[in-house]
Amino acid sequence: MSGSGEASGLGAHAGRGAGAGPLLLGVRHHGPGSARAVRAALDAARPRVVLIEGPPEADALIPLAAEEDMRPPVALLAHAVDEPGRSAFWPLAEFSPEWVAIRWALEHEVPARFIDLPATHTLAWGRDEAGEGPADRPDAPAAEAPDTSEPEAPDDRSEDGTEDPAAGDAAPGDGPAVHDAVRVDPLGVLAEAAGYDDPERWWEDVVEHRRAGQGDVFEPFTVLEEAMEVLRETYGTGGHDRDLVREAYMRLQVRAAQREFGDDVAVVCGAWHVPALRRRSTVAADKALLKGLPKVKADMTWVPWTYRRLSRRSGYGAGIDSPGWYGHLFGAPDRPVERWLTKVAGLLRAEDRIVSSAHVIEAVRLAETLAAMRGRPLPGLSETTDAVRAVMCEGSDVPLALVHDRLVVGDILGEVPQAAPAVPLQRDLDRIQRRLRLKPEALEREVELDLRKENDAGRSRLLHRLRLLGVEWGEPAASRGSTGTFRETWRLRWEPELSVRVAEAGVWGTTVLAAATAKAESDAVSASGLADVTALAERCLLAELPDALPTVMRILADRAALDADVGHLAQALPALVRSLRYGDVRGTDTGALTEVAAGLAERVFVGLPPACAALDAEAAEEMRRHVDAVHTAVGLLVEVAAPGQGGGDDAPAPAHRGLRGRWQAVLKVLSLRDSVPGVIRGRAVRLLLDDGELAQDEAARLMGLVLSPGTEPGDAAAWIEGFVGGGSGGGMLLVHDERLLGLVDAWLTGVSAEAFTDVLPLLRRTFSAYEPGVRRTLGELVRRGPGQRGSAAGAGSGIPGFGAGLDGERANAVLPVVRLLLGLDDEHDHHEDDDEHVSQEHDLAHADDNDLAGVAG
Repeated sequence: MSGSGEASGLGAHAGRGAGAGPLLLGVRHHGPGSARAVRAALDAARPRVVLIEGPPEADALIPLAAEEDMRPPVALLAHAVDEPGRSAFWPLAEFSPEWVAIRWALEHEVPARFIDLPATHTLAWGRDEAGEGPADRPDAPAAEAPDTSEPEAPDDRSEDGTEDPAAGDAAPGDGPAVHDAVRVDPLGVLAEAAGYDDPERWWEDVVEHRRAGQGDVFEPFTVLEEAMEVLRETYGTGGHDRDLVREAYMRLQVRAAQREFGDDVAVVCGAWHVPALRRRSTVAADKALLKGLPKVKADMTWVPWTYRRLSRRSGYGAGIDSPGWYGHLFGAPDRPVERWLTKVAGLLRAEDRIVSSAHVIEAVRLAETLAAMRGRPLPGLSETTDAVRAVMCEGSDVPLALVHDRLVVGDILGEVPQAAPAVPLQRDLDRIQRRLRLKPEALEREVELDLRKENDAGRSRLLHRLRLLGVEWGEPAASRGSTGTFRETWRLRWEPELSVRVAEAGVWGTTVLAAATAKAESDAVSASGLADVTALAERCLLAELPDALPTVMRILADRAALDADVGHLAQALPALVRSLRYGDVRGTDTGALTEVAAGLAERVFVGLPPACAALDAEAAEEMRRHVDAVHTAVGLLVEVAAPGQGGGDDAPAPAHRGLRGRWQAVLKVLSLRDSVPGVIRGRAVRLLLDDGELAQDEAARLMGLVLSPGTEPGDAAAWIEGFVGGGSGGGMLLVHDERLLGLVDAWLTGVSAEAFTDVLPLLRRTFSAYEPGVRRTLGELVRRGPGQRGSAAGAGSGIPGFGAGLDGERANAVLPVVRLLLGLDDEHDHHEDDDEHVSQEHDLAHADDNDLAGVAG
């Protein structure tokens, strides 16, 4: 490219003669060797301006890189103003040559400018090509790695980043022609020409292991430019118009800088672009390529990035395998191998593995020996990994995987200063995060929240509100320590793309509360079914959105009144009752929700018996699950409606007192109606038995009727599945009531051979859901046969499985614990007379199992 003005020292430094033009520093994006070389070249050349491959809209953001609280990895985020979800990223790490160039310019008070195609065109171009994926282009390989010069497309597909020599892990030959392979990995061709089978190893040997200050600091760029020039002359550009357009725009920007600063211009860009920027081209020709480009209005800012994202080949990643290792190479002042293996030893010690200084010394020796045997100038990542596996991990890949995850890839999350532009919603989120001391982190961690504590309750509200907005920072997890509704467990990990989700959610409001409220109201209006509205009501209570709840409740009541499908009603009721329980924990007024839930329950009671008639096997199983859910919901509804809802402080409202009784009446109808499938009839009997509304003798009679020879084996098996299946504790029932087990055993042994093959899969499914210990006990009982004494369930029993009479001594042994649970061991109880004390013990001793179960609940 022709320069303006006289020849400068830059051309001479680059090994070119007078009039050579600007200093073109072709780099590998995210390459620590390239970053060191760029810094050395800039120190030697001292240009008056530094031009960097990147979106020009970010020029105003460059000064923020000098802020004390700006810590890479970070990324430039561009998003369309009218469509925040359409976005693009330009990631930068501390070892990225572009970041080094920015920092050098700021430290030396030299202007720095971005010269790539503006984001306003990049985002619009991506929108126009949203329907085009790599598979739609015959010249596009199956996997292309995006880099800093080519941001990830707004529709989450990889863009063409092949100008970057760093995007080089796809093997040459993956594409349909040789030029496709070069488009994926120019380094692969160069490495193959040098006799290497691994491009990464070749790059490490010729660049990464070459320390800055050794020889001519411009030589690496001169050699790399010549190599890329030969590759482009041999294989062409692959016919991608976007590369030609981008390079035309960059040439125009370089010309503008030359007019302002002369030839004292340094350009840091992907090595693949250098021959195109050096090529002579007219201004008119370049402008012609840029004519008519689509545009959108775009905003830009800095956002935190992570090493883990840098390591990904698709999505928002940059396609490098070992960012943690690269960061170490760039930051280590000397002896990088020794420092790396010391870091590995520290990690393994923190995980309680025995690693001594002798292990480190031996690992260093082994790594150096392997490098010498493989003809490498210094140990690379493969040699250090092999040494760690052999010496520190004793040949195991399990601790080695930890080393790879924590160190080779790394879990560092960058930080951006508060002065960086951000949407108002992001500002409010940052403020809440600081107030709640809930810092975003790249490493996944679990957080236990106690909702009785104000700070933990605030954290819960924030995480639930963000989930409503589609910002999936936290994911609910099962609590290991407690099952109480006052405790929540969250699994947290901050991913860079969540910044885009926050920008998208900004259309709903300027604060997290306002945005979540508006989003909940909109979701309620657009909800497709009753279950969706009830789930939304539950989420509104969890997120504590009092302003959204009236709208949701109004729509819920309207949908419930119009929906005649019992399945939909039964599916919606449990979510409503859960909402009541969670609302009670958070101190939320749920009176309106209670009334809606009670009305919904009444409609289920009326419509369930006719809805259970004439169902096929699949529909019957689904309805059986609805019956279970309604049974649980009714019990919870009666409990949560009790305090402060009716005549007394602890009494349910009159409308709710009879819910349990009316539900049990429905179960009795289901248990006796022949048109109801067996799986539902069996489950109804079982639920009545558990509630104490059905005597065991009556349950045995009903089972005997079902298992009589007049009943089809398939129907009988379905009844058994409903009675003792579905994970409802039926196994323990059979263990402790051998009369029922004997009925099942006698029926099964009497089934004909033809019918046995039909009922066996259903029975296997039923019994396979039991715990291993329960199955083992049942097997032992069946092996001993009916009437055998000393069964597994009750040794020395008169009746199999039961004692011959009440054992008063064993019953009295549990009284101290029960009295403690009931709070009867207070000072007042110790002064009661003996007769009353004996009477209490007698009553407790004769309490049936269901009463004690209610106490425990």
